[in-house]
Amino acid sequence: MRVNELIKKVNGVQTIESIKNALNVDRTRAIYLIYRLRKEGYVITKQDSNNSRIYFISKQNRLGGTSYIDIINENSPIKLSSSEVYKIYGRNVSIEETIIYALKTHRFRYILASLGLYKKIKNWGELYRLAKKNNLVREVGALYSLIMVVIPRVKKMNKIFEYHAALKNEHEYKYIIPNLKSKYFASIEEKWRVFIPFSIEDLTGYRK
Repeated sequence: MRVNELIKKVNGVQTIESIKNALNVDRTRAIYLIYRLRKEGYVITKQDSNNSRIYFISKQNRLGGTSYIDIINENSPIKLSSSEVYKIYGRNVSIEETIIYALKTHRFRYILASLGLYKKIKNWGELYRLAKKNNLVREVGALYSLIMVVIPRVKKMNKIFEYHAALKNEHEYKYIIPNLKSKYFASIEEKWRVFIPFSIEDLTGYRK
């Protein structure tokens, strides 16, 4: 099978089992094909929270660069697969920038997967600047408060960010994802006037 045809069939986020199914081959053959694509630079290999191998297969991998989805997949136990990956070249993509990107998509799984980035925030000044520019300050605050509840030992929110982000007056509630809210996390919602779209079951991937 030619490389272009092979990549077309297995492009995206894969496991050995999904490659076996996509190509209708046995495990030994699937491992060989992954080896072949990796050798030519088309495969990035990661491990999930269960130490299972995940393969990110794309022609763009050979070109270098990175994407917001790459950053999320590197830092979150919940992985994303997308055929519309925008690669960024010539600069480093920050955790803070990626958080804002995920929120701007208004897509459930993107925002859920991006929660893994909140515990790795380093530049709170950049995060506040980007959140304010995109009118997402309260959404960032609410999701950080959420991740503090879900993941043990996450550091408290930066005091300067919390001060500037805190509600100064009464605000109407906002949706992170339009018209989507759950019956959980009422205290967080009240603090930030933001509806949390996730249930406890949605967050189980962060509790392992």
